[in-house]
Amino acid sequence: MAYIGVQPQDTFISIDKQTFSTSATATYTLDHTVGSVNDIALFLNNVRQEPTTAYTISGTTLTLASAITSSDSMYCIYLGKSIGTQAPATGSVTNAMLAGSIATSKLTDGSTFATTNGITMANAWRVTASFAQTSGQVDITSNWEICDTDNYSSIGSDMSESSGIFTFPSTGIYLITYRNQGRSEGAARARLGGRIKVTQDNSSYATASLAFSSGSGHLSNFCTFQQIILDVSSTTNIKVKFTSEVDGSAFFDNETGLTYNGVTFLRLGDT
Repeated sequence: MAYIGVQPQDTFISIDKQTFSTSATATYTLDHTVGSVNDIALFLNNVRQEPTTAYTISGTTLTLASAITSSDSMYCIYLGKSIGTQAPATGSVTNAMLAGSIATSKLTDGSTFATTNGITMANAWRVTASFAQTSGQVDITSNWEICDTDNYSSIGSDMSESSGIFTFPSTGIYLITYRNQGRSEGAARARLGGRIKVTQDNSSYATASLAFSSGSGHLSNFCTFQQIILDVSSTTNIKVKFTSEVDGSAFFDNETGLTYNGVTFLRLGDT
């Protein structure tokens, strides 16, 4: 027959009694390990003793408040009733029961919890003014603004920008996403897009990522996305900037309050 819940016991259960051979000592050994002095009823010369005051227990070691003699009689009853709780009793958890690191305020050995920072910074920028470009690669050095419409919000400190060069507010591992959009002008174009450039010495820049699309004819629209994950170990030396690049006449649409060409910065964690 199947049961829902705990299957009934198939044996009888009785409360156990232990009789001690007394001597001129205060220390005795229990037959069973108990977790608390309240788990037994101790009788000395048939008088029940008060837990903690008259005796203490550690594992199977029973210690009396004072030694007795061989002429005394002593026994205990292992109590079969227990009360369930949602948490262990205060002061009942020992070092052997613990695993891992515990808050320093609770310990004397200086152990600490291991911690990993989550996302502490998120920031988005866009270009606010449209511009035309005839050929080549050009740094976008002006008309940058922090996105501030349509319920935009940021996390932590914002990036800072000067002449198109972006400085990070703190060290860390950053995810950088660059959106580049526009249209070809006059004819089909095979190379329309831009680059993410990084400096490691606050001077010379190298291409970290590039993305290009094509325009099939006059006024053909294009849009590219690219990402890098950058280890910013120094906010003084490591910076980024963004370029537009075409192989013929093109137009990059932009306006304030709406993102066409823009970039987002997301700090993923510590460097």
